[in-house]
Amino acid sequence: MTLRIVPATLRDLSYIAANLRPEDRAEIDCQLDHWSPALLALTALQGFAYVAELDGNPEAGFGAAEQRGGLWIAWSWGTRRMRRCVPGISQFFHATLGPQVAARGAWRVEARALAANELALRWLGRLGATQRCLLPGYGRNGEDFFLYDWTREGWNHVSVSKTTGTEAAAADADRRGQGCAGAGSCAAG
Repeated sequence: MTLRIVPATLRDLSYIAANLRPEDRAEIDCQLDHWSPALLALTALQGFAYVAELDGNPEAGFGAAEQRGGLWIAWSWGTRRMRRCVPGISQFFHATLGPQVAARGAWRVEARALAANELALRWLGRLGATQRCLLPGYGRNGEDFFLYDWTREGWNHVSVSKTTGTEAAAADADRRGQGCAGAGSCAAG
């Protein structure tokens, strides 16, 4: 299976958004009042946006966008095959996306994840994010979220080897090779 990380396009992100895995759909549904795959894709094209392709098919979108000077929001979401992309996304995050965001003067990068999305919470930890707090009732229907962040002081201390082991194990544990390894609201910002 060939994995490629490529710059995101509206077409690829729209396809992914139209075929979201249930965990990502749940996170997006409880954060946005009205959304469509095209609107989600268009919003995701702000800042840095990438797509992970498996054998040429777009399976996951991820990136980071500046909210104000120095504050960025990281996001990711994908199809049921996203789990197979997670090791490559993790490596790209450390090798490319993190340095790109840092070069733009980021002091803080935040991500939010639905508290019930255990795989997203674990992935954020493996990516070196710090769990800062519970956000009770953050979702529009009262769903709880966790706030994670990376700060300039801390993001250079996480090795790529730390992030890739668990994602590879998670992919092996997924009997169908599909499923839930995304950083959910890292997924929806």
